[in-house]
Amino acid sequence: MAIFEWRKGATSIDRAGATALHTQISDAIRARIGAGTWPIGQQLPAEPDLAAELKVSRGTVRRALSTLIDEGLLTQTQGRGTFVVATAAIPKAEGELRGIAEDFARQGLHLTTVVLRAELAVPDVAVGAELHVLADEPVVCIERVRSADTTPIALLYNFVRADLAPDLEKLDLVGRTLFDLLELHYGLALAYARRMFSARAATGDIARHLQVDEGSPVLHLRQTAFLADGRPLEHSEVWIASDDVHVSMVLERPQAHEVAS
Repeated sequence: MAIFEWRKGATSIDRAGATALHTQISDAIRARIGAGTWPIGQQLPAEPDLAAELKVSRGTVRRALSTLIDEGLLTQTQGRGTFVVATAAIPKAEGELRGIAEDFARQGLHLTTVVLRAELAVPDVAVGAELHVLADEPVVCIERVRSADTTPIALLYNFVRADLAPDLEKLDLVGRTLFDLLELHYGLALAYARRMFSARAATGDIARHLQVDEGSPVLHLRQTAFLADGRPLEHSEVWIASDDVHVSMVLERPQAHEVAS
């Protein structure tokens, strides 16, 4: 299927060149993702198929894919395969992992929450790949609106591994934050997260729930939170009213000897 399509559009491998084969392969896949040929949710051909088609070892293919996984472009799920989860490499930034409500609480602002949905359901392919669940495995799906002074500021879609947080959908999702429930009720210590922001236009339910005009600019946050052992626990798709919320962070500049030349 997609192997021949990819080969047709990819730069041929230069086996005599100075650039390593795995780098050439990761560059070609990255280009396909960047061009939108392989969108978010796209499943890549299996490693043996890619290796056979490119006439390289599986180790070379695996190293190329590992590069893109480290960049946050791909994710691999045992039993499912390799999937595209982002369309641009995500720069790394140091910071504390906190939810929206926790961030605002530190500023002295209390958010009110309306739960629109909390149930077990089978996620779409992209979310399933992020959480490393099987194709027919349900997860806890939570949809909420958070408001400040009656003004909606965020529409949140959270997806949580049901095998790690059973019956989460039955707990208090209004008075307690999701991270609070996961850590204190279930004893699951969140260690880190992969987060990406992008600018989008509000459509349909997003515009209605945020009470903005369709086509208005909103911030879109995609985040996957992991346990210390590397298992993904929660995936978020959050839509934020950009007129009311700004994203800021404090970054440290590496010392001169740490900056690559």
